[in-house]
Amino acid sequence: MTDQAQKLRELLKKKKDIREAKTIAILSGKGGVGKSNFALNFAIGLQQKGKRVLLFDLDFGMGNIDVLMGVTPKKTIIQMFQESLEIADIIEKGPNSLSYVAAGSGLTNIFHFNPHYFDYFAEQLQSISMQYDYILFDLGAGMQDQHLKFAFAANECFVLTNTEPTSITDAYAVMKHLYYEQSSIPVYLIVNRAEPEDGELTIKKFKAVVEQYLKQSFIPLGVLPDDHALVKAVKDQIPFLLHNKRSAISLQLAQLIDNYLGEQSKERMAIRHSFVTKLKMLFKRKVD
Repeated sequence: MTDQAQKLRELLKKKKDIREAKTIAILSGKGGVGKSNFALNFAIGLQQKGKRVLLFDLDFGMGNIDVLMGVTPKKTIIQMFQESLEIADIIEKGPNSLSYVAAGSGLTNIFHFNPHYFDYFAEQLQSISMQYDYILFDLGAGMQDQHLKFAFAANECFVLTNTEPTSITDAYAVMKHLYYEQSSIPVYLIVNRAEPEDGELTIKKFKAVVEQYLKQSFIPLGVLPDDHALVKAVKDQIPFLLHNKRSAISLQLAQLIDNYLGEQSKERMAIRHSFVTKLKMLFKRKVD
């Protein structure tokens, strides 16, 4: 009886410790700022820290996560819908055994084209929500409605920009939409492909504008350098963290990830709303 009681206590403790994956939406106001490359290497970096990570490429029609990894996926999200597959059938392994899901080509506005696809997708997402620590969504650039809904439902949002005025303006527009819909959502800003001083100045100016006009405050996650090692890694189709772990951009990303996980430890006990539940509400609101 004592052994059985002990086993029961251990089982209950394990169930208590199991939590849904933290969902992170990664987006940018415009293309060309290195969003997908960041998403891929950030996912690998989290995995190297012992986290269970799943990376979704949700840029339907324009997804390139598989290209950056130099792999050819056997199945994609589009095929999951067309062939009625389970999500486990389309989760593939990339470099460093990273779990990822490729977007596929075809319909760019797939959930609005067929609402039943969304219901099925939500059901499949729910089935794996406790198998990972982090689920990352690499969303298409810009402010497409279906991409924004994923961002609104996520536990956190990462907004990428560079130091170009057009990129900064578009990133501000994205942040404005995020705060308008979900005023309490944690938003992180990453300045990509920038000299340290320029990047920090961009963050400082961006922060002042957001605080003045949006009455909000984002979390500056860091600046990543414009490193030739990145160009070489893209050409060789190998994530830069694996291509050259001692390069400037790899070292800086590793520091950025440490900073991020440090922030996470501060709010470890915070209650998170179910991502799938919020996503269903957002898509249902559109239909109603």
